[in-house]
Amino acid sequence: MKDPDSALQDSYSVQAVLKGGPSSIPKESRTQIINSQDTKIKIPHYGGYEHFELANEADDNASAQQVTLRWTMRTEVAE
Repeated sequence: MKDPDSALQDSYSVQAVLKGGPSSIPKESRTQIINSQDTKIKIPHYGGYEHFELANEADDNASAQQVTLRWTMRTEVAE
């Protein structure tokens, strides 16, 4: 049986597919589980962060549990 807190978390989580950005981002990093209300995420990559934002276009092949985020910019880690 699933933990009630886990089930609650699942109901607010979606699979995000990351499009664009550096080709050096590993394939397995291009799929993330995010909060359904998130419109932006950043992932650490080679001493900086790659930023992705929710794409406006609808993907006919995607389910309601999957969203597409497009790369917008890179920032460096501050020292």
